[in-house]
Amino acid sequence: MESVVLYPSPGIGHLISMVELGKLILRHHPSISIVIFFLDPPFNTGATAPYISAVSSTTPSITFRHLPIPTLPQHLSSYPSFEALMFDLLTLSNPNVHQALQSISNTSTVLALVIDMFCTPALDVAGELNVPVYYFFTFSCSGLALFLYFPTLHRNITQSFKDMNTLLQAPGLPPIPSEDMPTPVLDRTSKAYESFVYHTTHITKAAGIIVNSFESLESKAVKAIKDGLCVRDRPTPQLFSIGPLIATQGGDGRGNGKECLKWLDSQPKRSVVFLCLGSMGFLSEEQLKEIAVGLETSGRRFLWVVRSPPSKDQSRRFLAPPDPDLDSLLPDGFLDRTKERGLVVKSWAPQVAVLNHGSVGGFVTHCGWNSVLEAISSGVPMVAWPLYAEQRLNKVMMVKEMKIALPMESSAAGLVTSTELEKRVRELMETEKGFSIRNRVTAMKDEAKAAMSDGGSSVAELDKLIKSWRQKLNHIS
Repeated sequence: MESVVLYPSPGIGHLISMVELGKLILRHHPSISIVIFFLDPPFNTGATAPYISAVSSTTPSITFRHLPIPTLPQHLSSYPSFEALMFDLLTLSNPNVHQALQSISNTSTVLALVIDMFCTPALDVAGELNVPVYYFFTFSCSGLALFLYFPTLHRNITQSFKDMNTLLQAPGLPPIPSEDMPTPVLDRTSKAYESFVYHTTHITKAAGIIVNSFESLESKAVKAIKDGLCVRDRPTPQLFSIGPLIATQGGDGRGNGKECLKWLDSQPKRSVVFLCLGSMGFLSEEQLKEIAVGLETSGRRFLWVVRSPPSKDQSRRFLAPPDPDLDSLLPDGFLDRTKERGLVVKSWAPQVAVLNHGSVGGFVTHCGWNSVLEAISSGVPMVAWPLYAEQRLNKVMMVKEMKIALPMESSAAGLVTSTELEKRVRELMETEKGFSIRNRVTAMKDEAKAAMSDGGSSVAELDKLIKSWRQKLNHIS
């Protein structure tokens, strides 16, 4: 029996992308067995248990293997950043990965171990067991081009990006404002920056790189990577663009899904703005009030997912907050005044189903790559409001290169005012600029569908990927 082992880092977004990769492989190559390693860490990365349970019941050919949580060397609250915490967790998980991979190898031929970038420490384990490693990047080809080029930037620049106030040049990308570099690398002296250097210098040790995108969406970045322009000192691993992979099952399956969709059924076509800022998009109380005022003064219909603000207690900053108390967080009377044209839901909504609903005409998004692909595949134009990770880079690409979003501008302190929110929502829904973005997204929706159809570019890339796994197996044996 042939198996492929998928190993995502903790986080519902990473897990969903890996599951969708597993489903894609099974759809076109049903004889391959898919095993997914997962960690259930002692900090908040979005609820995974209901999702895993749902996938296990609908797709029994995907097996989940729970890895024990290693003992961390310090308390959660002592970690300077989420990235530093993740780095320790995944490095210390190597013995468990080794044991699980060895056990599968005893009864099956492991064609490949597929990891995401945080799981780079597992390269060593796979090397010991002679299993080829492929990275699966759950973000854009543009992000991948930047990450491949990052070691060159690291060598050539001595300042922290946050202090530079300049435009950075990288192959296949438009000029990137230095402050829009991924959050973990803004401060050169941080532990997160150090781990990022480690991850990006190891990417080229993989046998190949799989990316959740499609060639026509990011043709310049794809060409730069394939032409070897992003890595200066060694060959670039083979690239496989096999997206867009869109989740068919939502993240935590809470009960408010039916309520949202029922409410949307009663709204006019393309009239509703959907505002949802990701599973880790926790905004301050001040920011929530600004959003409420902006939505109210815009006069537009809206569906808004509200999460509780982050805890002020440092010892709880990596733990999941409770459901929000809407009456205390939102302006007095807001829910009553907007009940005829707005719906506020707590913590979660079935995003893919919402975006595919005919009543939704715009999407205010945190620019997480899964969300961007979901909006493209639904033909919904966006307002780009990045919050963390590589989302500011995604915003640059979405606005400047892909032309599928309007930019949300924030103050130096990161606050988006009610005036700015109102302006962007109305611009998206009411102006020629908004209509032109809608037309562009509609065209990309058609291209995304073509890429995933029989004979499409992404299906051809998947076939090449499976062939490369089998060739490597023959080479090893």
